[in-house]
Amino acid sequence: MRDVGVVIVAGGSSTRTAGEELKQFRWVAGKPMLLHSLQAFMARGDVVCVVCVVPPQYVADPPPWIFQCDVDRLLLSVGGSTRTESARNGLEDLPNEARIALVHDAARPIVDEAVVDRVVAAARAGDCAVPGLPVTDTIKEVDDEGRVTKTLDRTKLWRVQTPQGFPRELIERAHREARAAGASATDDAALCERISLPVRIVPGSERAMKVTHDEDFDRIEALLAPR
Repeated sequence: MRDVGVVIVAGGSSTRTAGEELKQFRWVAGKPMLLHSLQAFMARGDVVCVVCVVPPQYVADPPPWIFQCDVDRLLLSVGGSTRTESARNGLEDLPNEARIALVHDAARPIVDEAVVDRVVAAARAGDCAVPGLPVTDTIKEVDDEGRVTKTLDRTKLWRVQTPQGFPRELIERAHREARAAGASATDDAALCERISLPVRIVPGSERAMKVTHDEDFDRIEALLAPR
């Protein structure tokens, strides 16, 4: 049953990595980082479409390697000025058959199939679902001058990953109400939380790390190296 639509958010400007090349287009482990997750979702039989949200200048003239997939299930969408706007643009371009919507960060090139299965199953059951891992370090809150103000209870803290999955009508409602209120967030689950939609954590993967800084590319290379 093909009822899953995937939005890969790849519209960022890569301000925290060196060089002029966009982080999501940079090669890692033999291919551009975006292509890793694009091909992983294309390999799933339940995916009806993958929408890649890229910077505006690449929509009409994308890099040729992006077509190394099932082009009949590929759409390109225009990135916005914020992550929230980019995700919303991608969701709007999903075909009607996509009753389940997954939103994934291109900066997470390792897509764990078992994690996606858990997210999709929870979304099909009607839940907003995010993969995550419990925090094991001690977490402290600090003020603007770096002084510790309190130690947080780590038993209630989780590191959230992507893809995040939603019944499509719920995530579209969350984005619609956020837009009306001028609200944005660093992930899509937070938009659901702000209108009191329940969000469920499902087990994530230690391999699903996010590439943020230059040194993270070496870590991804190591994780993707043949075992």
